[in-house]
Amino acid sequence: MRFLTGFIIMLLLIAGCGESKNQDGPAVVTNIDSLVKLYPDSVAILVKHGNVLLERYDYDNALKEGAKAYRLEPDNVEARFLYALALNNRASRTATDVVSAQEHFKVVLKKQPKNTKALVALATTFSYMGDYDRSFQHINQALRIDKRYRDAYVLKGTNYLQLGKRDLAKSSYRTAIEQDPDFYEAYIFLGSLYQQENDPLSIEYFKSAVQLKPKSMDALYALAYGYQTLKMNADAQRIYRKMITVEPTFVTSYFQQGYIKQFQENPPELDSAMYFYETTLQKEPTFSEAWHNLGLCYVAMGEKSKALQAFSKALKYNPEFTQAKEEADKLR
Repeated sequence: MRFLTGFIIMLLLIAGCGESKNQDGPAVVTNIDSLVKLYPDSVAILVKHGNVLLERYDYDNALKEGAKAYRLEPDNVEARFLYALALNNRASRTATDVVSAQEHFKVVLKKQPKNTKALVALATTFSYMGDYDRSFQHINQALRIDKRYRDAYVLKGTNYLQLGKRDLAKSSYRTAIEQDPDFYEAYIFLGSLYQQENDPLSIEYFKSAVQLKPKSMDALYALAYGYQTLKMNADAQRIYRKMITVEPTFVTSYFQQGYIKQFQENPPELDSAMYFYETTLQKEPTFSEAWHNLGLCYVAMGEKSKALQAFSKALKYNPEFTQAKEEADKLR
């Protein structure tokens, strides 16, 4: 599915950089964006702007700001911390980056030993290294300073999940929500954990995420797909239709309605399924899964030539699409 990929890492990143302020839509330009252009060598402004970029998950540009601020004032703790956070959180980080960030966090903690954000950031580096014992040590140290520190519970939950302790992971994420009832990402992630277990409780977490961000396509899709997973087709289709009113170009909402009509209705509603797949392909011609499923519809209708054309399109846009190749070979 085209959803929730890398969510575990995202939660690690949240723990690394503190409060998340992800928006439903594109990032809004703020005064700090203008100020950094007017005063490009102001360390205070660079640090503030870099932290805004962290909140937007724009780690590469945050790294640029952090590196510049740290270069201008190597003794500035906030500049060093920004640089280390961005270095540790960006998707393209290397093992060397993590080790470097770890050393910077240690310097910050020597000067600010009760900095819970730095303690959890340091713990994150050990998580990346697979040293969960040392990660938990720093997490627990942060919680001794502030037992309500949300991000400590987030990282604790992520560690437990990596160790295969799902119940403890879910408990930690629930505790994080107790500390911050507006923690949108945790509702989606907890919902996804329960969804993997086919547990209807997933729906309640997805609903909470939608309540927090009614126009978030991630939250709406999570709820719709949650219903779909539980075979609650009418509810799933209702949310997919709502998604189309919010974002008409979000083609997966059309595709999934086709999927429901083809594979989850009894008997299959092939005409409706084909309508949704064709609508998907009008908006995104390279959507190989839609071509493949359209081909299966043609197979069911005895339209061999059209089916082969559809499977050919699926393979054109995804040459590694094994199922499409197998279906085409059956018809030849």
